[in-house]
Order: sequence, then C-alpha cells, then structure tokens
Amino acid sequence: SSQLLMYLGSGPKLRKWYGAPDLLPKDGGAEGEEDESSDIEEPRDAVLVTNGESEIGQMVILSLILKRARIKALVKDKRSTGEAFGTYVECMVGNIRDKSFTRKTLRGVRAVICPTDDGFFSDQIDLKGVEHIVLLSQLSVYRNSGGLQAIMNSKLRKLAERDENVVLASGIPSTIIRSASLETTPGGEKGFNFTEGIAAKGKISREDAATICVEALDAIPQTTLIFEALGNSPAWLRYKLYM
Repeated sequence: SSQLLMYLGSGPKLRKWYGAPDLLPKDGGAEGEEDESSDIEEPRDAVLVTNGESEIGQMVILSLILKRARIKALVKDKRSTGEAFGTYVECMVGNIRDKSFTRKTLRGVRAVICPTDDGFFSDQIDLKGVEHIVLLSQLSVYRNSGGLQAIMNSKLRKLAERDENVVLASGIPSTIIRSASLETTPGGEKGFNFTEGIAAKGKISREDAATICVEALDAIPQTTLIFEALGNSPAWLRYKLYM
C-alpha cells in the first residue's frame, strides 16, 4: 500500500517495524569473496528482481518482503540498496552478460521478476533451473506511440520486443504483463481492467503494477500467459488476479 512505501529508503525503520536483523557492515563485504565456481546446490526458493534500484523495482522488493520471500536483486550500488532494505535483500552487482556472474546470480532462484524494459533477457542468458518468469512489459504502449514519441521510444520498444521474444522462446512458464503507461501515483485506490487491448491507452500506477507482478508469482501458468493491465478503473472492475 501507499503507507508501506514510506519505508522505502529508510532501512532502520523497516527492520525495526518488521523484526529484521541489523545491516551487514557498510562495505557489504568484498566483491567476489564467494567462490563462484562452487557447485553446491542451494534450495530454489529465491526471487530475483532485475533493476532493483528503479522506483518500481523497489516497490516489487517491498511487496516481496511483506510476503517473507527470499530476495535477490540486480543493482549497481550495493550500499544504497543495503541501506534501504538491509539483510532482506541479497544484492548482486555485476555484468549479467558474464556467464560466471549469471550462474552466481541465478543460484537458488526459482522465479525472476523483470519490472522494467531494460533488456535483461538475451539469447545468451542461461535460465536453467528457473521455474517462473514474470515480465512487466510496456510493449503495447510503445507500439501505440506515434510521431516524435515513437522515435523516442524506438530503443525501448526494441528492448521490450527482445525481452518478450526471449521469454517466449525459453520454454519456461512465464507471465507477461503488458501494462498501460506507468505513472507515479498512489496505488490501491481504484480498480484494474484486464480487458484485451486496454493497455495501449491509459495509465496504471507503478505501485499497482508492482503488486500485480508479485501476485502473479503465486499462479504459475503451464506455458506462457500474456494479459494487459490498466489502472484507475471504476471500483467495480477491481478484482483479485486469477489465472
């Protein structure tokens, strides 16, 4: 909810409120101190959040914390994320195109949530062992844009198309959420509309989009499920996500 987002960027308050242990040392430990060549198998119980430093990535992380999930997050700055979320999140810093780093990042990961069109997925990435992918896509918005906006969105559209294509070709059960345009407004105030074709126009709050991503984790499709999501709809359209 909007009230819970008050805790973003306020690690000590979040840990005190939720009963978590204190932060690790501020240096976060030496990079690479873990034996990356280790073949020890971890239980596949973690959720990896890509682009964990983005606004919506942090909202996804907070929702996962409330679900008491084990969380890994791809970030560029380990310290700032650690200060925000403490020991709730295992921060992964590195190049996802590096195969050894990818293996380390995906170790113990059962599901991946990709909340931004950042080109995380590529033909080279090895997702072996991942049981579910949740991808938040703005592809419907990019395809509907015209004129100057279409030119500005051309790179993002290509990244979104590649992400979707790689996910579809992976053979991993996947949920692709084609959302309406994302906006920074409080979530949980109005309903959702999942009607086909609705995402090309309209808006949805980042908070609501993050909530849908996390709720989708509990409903793993047999192959791939693609649906659209619009926010700010009349209350009678609000309903729990069933698949």
